[in-house]
Amino acid sequence: MGTALNTSLAVVMAAPPEWGGRHGPPWGAGPPPFQPVMGVLMCLILLLLLGTAFFLIRKGMGKGRPPWVTGPEAPETVAKRVLSERFAKGDITTEEFMERASVLNWTPGSDGPANGKKR
Repeated sequence: MGTALNTSLAVVMAAPPEWGGRHGPPWGAGPPPFQPVMGVLMCLILLLLLGTAFFLIRKGMGKGRPPWVTGPEAPETVAKRVLSERFAKGDITTEEFMERASVLNWTPGSDGPANGKKR
């Protein structure tokens, strides 16, 4: 039994014929030729993981969305903007503007520009 095991090990450990009877990888001694590519891929995967972690942490800070994602405007903001535009064009008088602004519970000039952006 011992000889059969030794023979089996010798067959398993023998180099394949395409390697020319020598042990070791087919590219010879030294690093494999695809090693630089693997290094670049590892760096890209690391950057992807760090970016994902950054955005997940930032999302959890209360904002809910990244700053470049714009959602639908609130109806009040749209109404204020339309009212301001109509007043600026001269479609409505000052009295009409102030009356409609009071319906919106809005004092013009108190909460920044009409488009809802902060100063």
